[in-house]
Amino acid sequence: MSSASTIHAAADFKHGSGFVEQAEGLASLVACWTFNEPPGTSRRAVAGVDTFDLLEVGGEVPRVGDAPIGGHAVRFDSGSHLQIAHDLTGALNIAGPHAALSIFAVVRLDSYDLRGGTVAGMWNEGLGKGDDSGARQYALLLDMPWYGGPKRVTPHISSEGGATRRGDGSMLPWCADYAATREPYPVGRWCSVGMTYDGDYISAYLDGVAEPWAQGADTQSRDDRYFTNEGPDGSDRGMNPYYHGRGVFRYDPARHADTKPGGGSPFVVGAREVRGQAGSEPLAGDLAGLAVFDRALTGDQMLALHRSVIEDG
Repeated sequence: MSSASTIHAAADFKHGSGFVEQAEGLASLVACWTFNEPPGTSRRAVAGVDTFDLLEVGGEVPRVGDAPIGGHAVRFDSGSHLQIAHDLTGALNIAGPHAALSIFAVVRLDSYDLRGGTVAGMWNEGLGKGDDSGARQYALLLDMPWYGGPKRVTPHISSEGGATRRGDGSMLPWCADYAATREPYPVGRWCSVGMTYDGDYISAYLDGVAEPWAQGADTQSRDDRYFTNEGPDGSDRGMNPYYHGRGVFRYDPARHADTKPGGGSPFVVGAREVRGQAGSEPLAGDLAGLAVFDRALTGDQMLALHRSVIEDG
């Protein structure tokens, strides 16, 4: 059994977690949340470069107990979510041709019926399939049914904002640029999920490990030439890590006023905007902690964050 499978098999959370201290000890922390505030209030970052108040959208976001880190978590089962308006995202607005980032989150998921569940990121999909008006940047998503990501952690990076384009400029139906964990995420227990992007490769993390996973077009629906022939030196792009060496989309109000009339994406937690509907693709479960960095953490650092919260069995 692989190390990732061992971690995946049994785990419990640590009471009195050192998650915040661990995140603060790493360079390039942008924001860290522990979600202990009551419903009806903003959720404020407890560490990082700014306070970053996440506001409730669509109603109150419930709070549950018996959670790691600070004792409470937010629950996304009522159609509401949290976000920061695009104009207030500040250092969370990670973008550009040389951008790098990491996201780490502690979640307890209810089921595999997430339909593209959203953990966090700057991700506005516009009008959906075949549409180029989106303002996607980066996001830690779950359970993508297209391109080999069902029941898996599927971190996305977009360089276009809209649907992915092949090297010749032709468009794929969706944003297709994501890594995927080899193993499905667990349901019914606390676990950690995460991503890193170093400017070339996206890596998907489950319980502190980014288990390598080679691309297989027949079984993972990645038979398009974009996946098979447009990776490094004409090779495939891989599954985990996944090659995406084109940077992160940056919204420019002057340049994109006509093509992306919805404006830049907010920073969203627990849901995102899809087909013009805010609160779409919600997270089916609880979120106890979230941290965003503006560099790619190492594998050892992601594992240390995981072990600050989860007691591996």
